[in-house]
Amino acid sequence: MNQIKRVAIVGGTHGNELTGIYLVKKFDRAPELIGRSTFETITLLANPKACEIGTRYIDIDLNRCFRKQDLENPHLSSYEAQRAKEIYRILSSKNTHQPNVIIDLHSTTSNMGLTFILASQHPFNLKLAAYLTSVYPHLKVLASTTKNHDSPLLRSLSELGGTLEVGAVPQSVLDASLFQQTEQIVGTILDCVEAYNQGIMPAAKNPLTIYQSIRAIDYPRNENREIEAMIHPHLQSRDYQALNPGDPMFLTFDDESVLYEGKSTVYPIFINEAAYYEKGIAMCFTQKLIVSLE
Repeated sequence: MNQIKRVAIVGGTHGNELTGIYLVKKFDRAPELIGRSTFETITLLANPKACEIGTRYIDIDLNRCFRKQDLENPHLSSYEAQRAKEIYRILSSKNTHQPNVIIDLHSTTSNMGLTFILASQHPFNLKLAAYLTSVYPHLKVLASTTKNHDSPLLRSLSELGGTLEVGAVPQSVLDASLFQQTEQIVGTILDCVEAYNQGIMPAAKNPLTIYQSIRAIDYPRNENREIEAMIHPHLQSRDYQALNPGDPMFLTFDDESVLYEGKSTVYPIFINEAAYYEKGIAMCFTQKLIVSLE
């Protein structure tokens, strides 16, 4: 792979996730924090209208607008659909024919701590993730089975980089500690890109633990699509912890437990994410994989 020419730090893909919004504003005020000698670093506030009024989106979720067929569809006229096309023109490596890295900053109401969601399992991303977890042992690495060309997510505009997710943070709230940790990880990613371009990217000594997405799980619902049960207290805030067959998943409003009936252990994430109620997602199941980079 050629040298990386540009890194894009994106915040405000969702207008009520303040960590990324205010980090981008900070970097705009102090560009020396993100400047490196071997590549250009740019910042982008992805959904400025939603950021201005503090909502997740104006018309539709911007982070579901980046499928190729949608970007090429002239009839999609919502604010976010138009904005996605603008962002595609700015960020897509297909336009520049140069390796680009995208760091899309998000926050979640789920108790996920710090999570790096890989844009792809490109060797550069795996080496980067392995190094990050050696520096930040509590950082989790998440991978999706969806290929970039099928993905509606902003991070799919480049196969290098990914999403930096931080939580638990309520919507429209800043958490100073998580803000600082996010800023530190962004700086470390930039240092890694610089080292990569100089041929001295540090190698991780230990195998990399990756949580691989399996599927999304909805809440129990009645025939009118109304929720019939909540996340069980024994599962609440236990993101990335093992859920074994027979463990409680949900609690009905009549205090009856709904158990996990799968045949294998899974590791739920995005448990009780506030923004996912409208998407019919109570949590996402993952499996834990150990990847050797040697």
